[in-house]
Amino acid sequence: MSKVPVVRLGDIAKVVSGGTPSRANPAYWGGDIPWVKTAEIRNGRIAAADIGEHITEAGLKGSSARIVPEGSILMAMYGQGATRGRVTVLDVDAAISQNSVAFVLGGSVCGDYLFQVLRGFYTRLRSRHNAGSLEFLSTRTLLSLRFPLPPLPEQRRIADILAAWDLAIENTERLIGRKRDRCAWIQRELVDRRCAEWPHCRVDSAFEVRTQRVTNGAEPLAVTQDRGVIPRRELDRRIAASDESLATYKQIRPGEFAVSLRSFEGGIEYSEFDGGISAAYTVLAPRESADPEFYRYFFKSNMFVGRYLAESVIGIRDGKQVDIPGMLTTRIPVPPLDEQRRIAVLLRQAPRDVDLQTRLLRLLQAESRWVRGVLL
Repeated sequence: MSKVPVVRLGDIAKVVSGGTPSRANPAYWGGDIPWVKTAEIRNGRIAAADIGEHITEAGLKGSSARIVPEGSILMAMYGQGATRGRVTVLDVDAAISQNSVAFVLGGSVCGDYLFQVLRGFYTRLRSRHNAGSLEFLSTRTLLSLRFPLPPLPEQRRIADILAAWDLAIENTERLIGRKRDRCAWIQRELVDRRCAEWPHCRVDSAFEVRTQRVTNGAEPLAVTQDRGVIPRRELDRRIAASDESLATYKQIRPGEFAVSLRSFEGGIEYSEFDGGISAAYTVLAPRESADPEFYRYFFKSNMFVGRYLAESVIGIRDGKQVDIPGMLTTRIPVPPLDEQRRIAVLLRQAPRDVDLQTRLLRLLQAESRWVRGVLL
């Protein structure tokens, strides 16, 4: 089997620098020549419809901008954010900004292959180049990059394989975005906008204040004052070390809610566990008219925090504090119980769908990195 030759980028590509016509001259802008700015270089392909600005012939002649041909590979050279080092395949003849460069290729190099190669250098390039507060890539360094260059048919095969992974990742990212939008829609349409339609009652009519203390030999888990969940044995150790009594902790059960008397940051904590909780909390247990899963989401909603809870928050010098008596008398919506349960199912499932797709995305990204390492 013949060995694949290793080449320098400068051996197989011509570099064309970009230019930006003066913004002060309106005659330079609004013409027919597409002009690509670095923000449009996003590790993919860029077509005419993706280009937001155009320059005139006068702008082209009055600046260092030059038109680069379709099929060139663009790279963003400047920026402190994620843009610097990104690449894209140009699908239309266009001019480019002064903060980017184009690699114009000969017939022996597949543009999609070089695109995938340069994507692989992204992290390494960004970590090596920093000039004070202005981070930029060096053209000289780019031209010295070395990588394998197999025969043209093999380049195309590798590019097609990696493009398939890229497409799977892109589609999964798009699906995650749609599912997040669905989560927001469910909350907004099924809860926030319907609050005014439902009957209302005081919090203490829908919830009972529980004061039962923790007893020995009971709960395997405990919720501490910092809202973290720890094993019961850790709670026992802390109590022993501080000479506290287990009886100073209130009992909390699954489906009950904890409200801090000291501070409030926009929600009531929902318990999924049998455990003990600091006496600094008030424990609310849902009555028969309140489905705990529904109120788990309602108490975290912007509607509850911004509208209903605002009625029971009193200002103090160092921030805000929940006035528990005031909160208990606040009137909140209480939909019919079967409707609460139907909405709760949707509110519970939607974030799970997002989480599932997010885990799939991480798996695809990890596999893509492995495949890229094998092929390149």
